[in-house]
Amino acid sequence: MTRALQYATAPCEASAWRRHVARAFSRSSERYTRLAKAQQQMGESLWPLLPPRASRVLDLGCGPGHWSRRLATRFGSECRVFGLDLAPGMLEAARHETPANVDWLCADAAALPLADGQLDLVFSNLAIQWCPDLDSVMTELHRVLRPGGRAVINTLGPGTLSEVAQAWSSPQALLDFRSRDRHLACAHLAGFAHVHCHEVTERFFYPDLAAVMDSIKGVGAQTPRPATRLTRSDLARAQRCFEALREPAGLPVSYRRLTLILDKEAEA
Repeated sequence: MTRALQYATAPCEASAWRRHVARAFSRSSERYTRLAKAQQQMGESLWPLLPPRASRVLDLGCGPGHWSRRLATRFGSECRVFGLDLAPGMLEAARHETPANVDWLCADAAALPLADGQLDLVFSNLAIQWCPDLDSVMTELHRVLRPGGRAVINTLGPGTLSEVAQAWSSPQALLDFRSRDRHLACAHLAGFAHVHCHEVTERFFYPDLAAVMDSIKGVGAQTPRPATRLTRSDLARAQRCFEALREPAGLPVSYRRLTLILDKEAEA
Protein backbone atom coordinates (compact mmCIF):
# COMPACT_ATOMS: atom_id res chain seq x y z
CA MET A 1 0.00 0.00 0.00
CA THR A 2 2.97 2.33 -0.34
CA ARG A 3 3.10 2.58 -4.10
CA ALA A 4 1.90 5.67 -5.91
CA LEU A 5 -1.63 5.25 -7.20
CA GLN A 6 -1.63 3.91 -10.74
CA TYR A 7 -4.82 3.99 -12.80
CA ALA A 8 -5.53 3.13 -16.39
CA THR A 9 -5.33 6.22 -18.55
CA ALA A 10 -7.00 5.00 -21.74
CA PRO A 11 -10.41 6.72 -22.10
CA CYS A 12 -12.39 3.49 -22.33
CA GLU A 13 -10.63 2.01 -19.29
CA ALA A 14 -11.10 5.22 -17.29
CA SER A 15 -14.80 5.17 -18.16
CA ALA A 16 -15.05 1.55 -17.01
CA TRP A 17 -13.35 2.53 -13.75
CA ARG A 18 -15.87 5.35 -13.17
CA ARG A 19 -18.80 3.03 -13.88
CA HIS A 20 -17.41 0.45 -11.46
CA VAL A 21 -16.98 3.01 -8.66
CA ALA A 22 -20.41 4.54 -9.32
CA ARG A 23 -22.08 1.11 -9.10
CA ALA A 24 -20.19 0.22 -5.91
CA PHE A 25 -21.23 3.40 -4.12
CA SER A 26 -24.79 3.25 -5.46
CA ARG A 27 -25.17 -0.27 -4.04
CA SER A 28 -24.02 0.91 -0.61
CA SER A 29 -26.13 4.08 -0.48
CA GLU A 30 -28.85 2.77 1.84
CA ARG A 31 -26.39 1.66 4.54
CA TYR A 32 -23.67 4.25 4.03
CA THR A 33 -24.59 6.52 6.94
CA ARG A 34 -24.81 3.60 9.36
CA LEU A 35 -21.43 2.17 8.35
CA ALA A 36 -19.42 5.32 7.59
CA LYS A 37 -18.62 6.27 11.18
CA ALA A 38 -14.89 6.59 10.51
CA GLN A 39 -15.52 8.69 7.43
CA GLN A 40 -17.88 11.01 9.32
CA GLN A 41 -15.45 11.40 12.21
CA MET A 42 -12.62 12.31 9.84
CA GLY A 43 -14.87 14.82 8.11
CA GLU A 44 -15.15 16.83 11.32
CA SER A 45 -11.51 17.86 10.87
CA LEU A 46 -12.56 20.02 7.89
CA TRP A 47 -15.11 22.05 9.83
CA PRO A 48 -12.66 24.46 11.55
CA LEU A 49 -11.09 25.20 8.13
CA LEU A 50 -14.26 26.68 6.61
CA PRO A 51 -14.37 30.40 5.84
CA PRO A 52 -16.75 32.55 7.92
CA ARG A 53 -19.00 33.23 4.92
CA ALA A 54 -19.79 31.59 1.58
CA SER A 55 -22.59 32.11 -0.91
CA ARG A 56 -21.91 29.22 -3.31
CA VAL A 57 -20.46 25.93 -2.07
CA LEU A 58 -19.67 22.57 -3.66
CA ASP A 59 -19.72 19.35 -1.63
CA LEU A 60 -17.58 17.17 -3.89
CA GLY A 61 -18.35 13.47 -3.46
CA CYS A 62 -21.38 14.25 -1.33
CA GLY A 63 -22.61 10.67 -0.90
CA PRO A 64 -26.05 10.62 0.78
CA GLY A 65 -25.76 14.34 1.56
CA HIS A 66 -24.72 14.49 5.22
CA TRP A 67 -22.17 17.27 4.73
CA SER A 68 -24.23 19.09 2.08
CA ARG A 69 -27.05 19.54 4.57
CA ARG A 70 -24.66 20.66 7.29
CA LEU A 71 -23.02 23.16 4.94
CA ALA A 72 -26.44 24.52 3.99
CA THR A 73 -27.21 25.09 7.67
CA ARG A 74 -23.76 26.50 8.43
CA PHE A 75 -23.88 29.20 5.74
CA GLY A 76 -27.61 29.94 5.89
CA SER A 77 -30.49 30.20 3.48
CA GLU A 78 -28.75 32.76 1.25
CA CYS A 79 -26.05 30.21 0.39
CA ARG A 80 -26.51 27.79 -2.52
CA VAL A 81 -24.94 24.37 -1.90
CA PHE A 82 -24.26 21.90 -4.72
CA GLY A 83 -23.97 18.27 -3.65
CA LEU A 84 -22.12 16.38 -6.38
CA ASP A 85 -21.51 12.65 -6.64
CA LEU A 86 -20.66 10.13 -9.34
CA ALA A 87 -23.08 7.53 -7.95
CA PRO A 88 -26.78 7.97 -8.83
CA GLY A 89 -27.77 5.75 -5.91
CA MET A 90 -26.07 8.08 -3.44
CA LEU A 91 -27.90 11.09 -4.88
CA GLU A 92 -31.21 9.24 -4.74
CA ALA A 93 -30.61 8.72 -1.01
CA ALA A 94 -29.56 12.36 -0.58
CA ARG A 95 -32.80 13.64 -2.16
CA HIS A 96 -34.92 12.07 0.58
CA GLU A 97 -34.14 15.06 2.78
CA THR A 98 -33.26 18.16 0.75
CA PRO A 99 -33.05 21.69 2.17
CA ALA A 100 -34.36 24.38 -0.15
CA ASN A 101 -30.88 25.77 -0.78
CA VAL A 102 -29.25 22.46 -1.90
CA ASP A 103 -29.04 21.18 -5.48
CA TRP A 104 -27.83 17.68 -6.40
CA LEU A 105 -25.55 17.01 -9.37
CA CYS A 106 -24.49 13.64 -10.81
CA ALA A 107 -21.09 14.23 -12.39
CA ASP A 108 -17.39 13.41 -12.44
CA ALA A 109 -15.00 15.46 -10.30
CA ALA A 110 -12.71 15.77 -13.32
CA ALA A 111 -15.45 17.43 -15.41
CA LEU A 112 -17.51 19.67 -13.14
CA PRO A 113 -20.77 21.02 -14.64
CA LEU A 114 -20.17 24.46 -13.16
CA ALA A 115 -19.12 27.79 -14.61
CA ASP A 116 -15.68 29.32 -14.15
CA GLY A 117 -15.19 31.27 -10.92
CA GLN A 118 -18.61 30.29 -9.57
CA LEU A 119 -17.77 28.99 -6.09
CA ASP A 120 -16.55 30.46 -2.82
CA LEU A 121 -15.80 27.05 -1.29
CA VAL A 122 -15.24 23.44 -2.25
CA PHE A 123 -15.66 20.90 0.56
CA SER A 124 -14.67 17.29 -0.07
CA ASN A 125 -14.44 14.51 2.51
CA LEU A 126 -12.78 11.26 1.39
CA ALA A 127 -13.75 11.33 -2.28
CA ILE A 128 -10.82 12.31 -4.49
CA GLN A 129 -8.84 9.14 -3.69
CA TRP A 130 -11.33 7.47 -6.04
CA CYS A 131 -10.53 9.85 -8.91
CA PRO A 132 -8.11 8.37 -11.47
CA ASP A 133 -6.92 11.74 -12.84
CA LEU A 134 -5.85 13.91 -9.92
CA ASP A 135 -4.37 16.57 -12.22
CA SER A 136 -7.75 17.10 -13.89
CA VAL A 137 -9.56 17.22 -10.55
CA MET A 138 -7.23 19.90 -9.21
CA THR A 139 -7.50 21.88 -12.46
CA GLU A 140 -11.30 21.75 -12.25
CA LEU A 141 -11.32 22.87 -8.61
CA HIS A 142 -9.12 25.84 -9.46
CA ARG A 143 -11.33 26.69 -12.44
CA VAL A 144 -14.66 26.76 -10.58
CA LEU A 145 -13.39 28.67 -7.54
CA ARG A 146 -13.60 32.45 -7.59
CA PRO A 147 -10.41 34.45 -6.90
CA GLY A 148 -9.85 34.20 -3.16
CA GLY A 149 -11.90 30.99 -2.97
CA ARG A 150 -10.87 27.96 -0.94
CA ALA A 151 -10.99 24.18 -1.21
CA VAL A 152 -10.79 22.05 1.94
CA ILE A 153 -10.28 18.36 1.23
CA ASN A 154 -9.80 15.15 3.14
CA THR A 155 -8.27 12.31 1.17
CA LEU A 156 -6.21 9.23 2.00
CA GLY A 157 -2.50 8.57 1.72
CA PRO A 158 -0.15 5.56 1.78
CA GLY A 159 -0.53 3.55 4.98
CA THR A 160 -4.33 3.57 4.81
CA LEU A 161 -5.78 0.12 5.51
CA SER A 162 -2.28 -1.16 6.27
CA GLU A 163 -3.65 -3.85 8.61
CA VAL A 164 -6.05 -5.02 5.92
CA ALA A 165 -3.25 -5.22 3.34
CA GLN A 166 -1.10 -7.13 5.84
CA ALA A 167 -3.87 -9.58 6.66
CA TRP A 168 -4.63 -11.02 3.26
CA SER A 169 -2.57 -12.43 0.49
CA SER A 170 -3.97 -10.20 -2.27
CA PRO A 171 -3.24 -6.63 -1.17
CA GLN A 172 -3.19 -5.67 -4.85
CA ALA A 173 -6.98 -6.06 -4.71
CA LEU A 174 -7.14 -2.94 -2.55
CA LEU A 175 -6.94 0.66 -3.62
CA ASP A 176 -3.49 2.23 -3.54
CA PHE A 177 -3.12 5.80 -2.36
CA ARG A 178 -1.19 8.82 -3.62
CA SER A 179 1.41 10.55 -1.48
CA ARG A 180 1.27 13.95 0.19
CA ASP A 181 3.90 15.24 -2.24
CA ARG A 182 1.85 14.09 -5.22
CA HIS A 183 -1.20 16.02 -4.00
CA LEU A 184 0.86 19.15 -3.34
CA ALA A 185 2.49 18.97 -6.78
CA CYS A 186 -0.89 18.60 -8.52
CA ALA A 187 -2.35 21.53 -6.57
CA HIS A 188 0.58 23.81 -7.44
CA LEU A 189 0.44 22.73 -11.08
CA ALA A 190 -3.28 23.59 -11.18
CA GLY A 191 -2.45 27.14 -10.14
CA PHE A 192 -3.33 27.31 -6.45
CA ALA A 193 -1.40 30.13 -4.80
CA HIS A 194 -1.39 28.78 -1.25
CA VAL A 195 -1.29 25.04 -0.61
CA HIS A 196 -1.11 23.27 2.73
CA CYS A 197 -1.37 19.58 3.62
CA HIS A 198 -1.67 18.15 7.12
CA GLU A 199 -1.04 14.41 7.45
CA VAL A 200 -2.22 12.27 10.38
CA THR A 201 -2.99 8.61 11.04
CA GLU A 202 -6.37 7.82 12.59
CA ARG A 203 -7.16 4.37 13.93
CA PHE A 204 -10.57 2.79 14.39
CA PHE A 205 -11.45 -0.49 16.07
CA TYR A 206 -13.97 -3.19 15.18
CA PRO A 207 -15.14 -6.31 17.03
CA ASP A 208 -14.40 -8.81 14.26
CA LEU A 209 -13.37 -9.20 10.63
CA ALA A 210 -16.97 -9.04 9.42
CA ALA A 211 -17.30 -5.58 10.97
CA VAL A 212 -13.99 -4.54 9.36
CA MET A 213 -15.22 -5.70 5.96
CA ASP A 214 -18.57 -3.96 6.43
CA SER A 215 -16.80 -0.71 7.29
CA ILE A 216 -14.94 -0.89 3.97
CA LYS A 217 -17.42 -2.53 1.61
CA GLY A 218 -20.45 -0.88 3.14
CA VAL A 219 -19.26 2.55 2.09
CA GLY A 220 -18.57 1.46 -1.48
CA ALA A 221 -14.85 0.89 -0.98
CA GLN A 222 -14.88 -2.49 -2.65
CA THR A 223 -12.14 -4.04 -4.70
CA PRO A 224 -11.41 -1.39 -7.36
CA ARG A 225 -10.15 -3.91 -9.89
CA PRO A 226 -12.74 -6.59 -10.68
CA ALA A 227 -10.00 -8.93 -11.92
CA THR A 228 -8.48 -9.19 -8.43
CA ARG A 229 -11.40 -10.40 -6.33
CA LEU A 230 -10.60 -11.77 -2.90
CA THR A 231 -11.20 -15.52 -2.59
CA ARG A 232 -12.55 -17.53 0.34
CA SER A 233 -9.03 -18.70 1.13
CA ASP A 234 -7.91 -15.06 1.18
CA LEU A 235 -10.63 -14.26 3.70
CA ALA A 236 -9.81 -17.30 5.87
CA ARG A 237 -6.17 -16.29 5.96
CA ALA A 238 -7.18 -12.70 6.69
CA GLN A 239 -9.23 -13.90 9.65
CA ARG A 240 -6.20 -15.63 11.17
CA CYS A 241 -3.78 -12.79 10.44
CA PHE A 242 -6.13 -10.05 11.61
CA GLU A 243 -6.72 -11.81 14.93
CA ALA A 244 -2.97 -11.58 15.55
CA LEU A 245 -3.33 -7.80 15.38
CA ARG A 246 -6.17 -7.61 17.91
CA GLU A 247 -5.86 -5.02 20.66
CA PRO A 248 -8.03 -4.58 23.78
CA ALA A 249 -10.24 -2.14 21.84
CA GLY A 250 -10.72 -4.60 18.97
CA LEU A 251 -9.32 -5.14 15.47
CA PRO A 252 -7.51 -2.00 14.29
CA VAL A 253 -7.98 -0.28 10.93
CA SER A 254 -5.74 2.70 10.11
CA TYR A 255 -6.46 5.60 7.81
CA ARG A 256 -3.68 7.96 6.76
CA ARG A 257 -5.69 11.17 6.44
CA LEU A 258 -4.38 13.97 4.25
CA THR A 259 -6.14 17.28 4.88
CA LEU A 260 -5.58 19.78 2.07
CA ILE A 261 -6.23 23.52 2.23
CA LEU A 262 -6.06 25.05 -1.24
CA ASP A 263 -6.49 28.82 -1.65
CA LYS A 264 -6.92 30.46 -5.04
CA GLU A 265 -5.10 33.77 -5.38
CA ALA A 266 -7.30 36.79 -4.81
CA GLU A 267 -7.63 39.51 -7.42
CA ALA A 268 -5.23 42.41 -7.06
